[in-house]
Amino acid sequence: MDSINKGEIQKQFPQFEQPLLEGILKESVIKHLEEGEPIIQTGQYIRSNVLLLNGLLKVYREDDEGNEFLMYYLEPGSACALSMMCTARSETSQVKAKAVQPSDVVLIPAHLSEQWLAKYKSWHNFVIGTYRERFEELLQTLDSIVFKSLDERLLFYLKRHVETSGPEIRLSHQQIAEELNSSREVISRLLKKLEQRGAVTLHRSYLEVHNLEKV
Repeated sequence: MDSINKGEIQKQFPQFEQPLLEGILKESVIKHLEEGEPIIQTGQYIRSNVLLLNGLLKVYREDDEGNEFLMYYLEPGSACALSMMCTARSETSQVKAKAVQPSDVVLIPAHLSEQWLAKYKSWHNFVIGTYRERFEELLQTLDSIVFKSLDERLLFYLKRHVETSGPEIRLSHQQIAEELNSSREVISRLLKKLEQRGAVTLHRSYLEVHNLEKV
């Protein structure tokens, strides 16, 4: 665990009032995660709320065969709603979360989070806002699965990646296929079509997104 400073927290969470920032500095810790390192495991009791200071986290479910289903990504300045829910209800996690790139997370003890809901208006608003944003994001994901074809789901997936981590998507075709519950061959064919339309450029281990709006 590393120490955190007020400037880092204030930069990513400017809505927090000063007493709350002081409480976070005093009572919380920051944990550095290397790429691929997990922060939440299925079946784990979560003792802290997870806030992302920098980097990118992936929240997902995994079946018995190890197949991953992407739920959402966490960007700097956001929190994991599912970790908040599990800590509040003393339940085990039904999802996993890991770092997509080197990341720093702030771990806030669960009992303090409960106290701060009544004590600090900015914390109350932040928690409620986190629940709302993640719920809306999960609805979008559900809609893309139920109502959209695979090529539309791929576009939705790429757009979401661009919004969270920029135009360079450093994932292989196999990794994208696994997250969309498809095959590498099908995803490669769809990505090739997007490249022919000038929407993306394919590289050996990553792709660049140019303009998905014209597709």
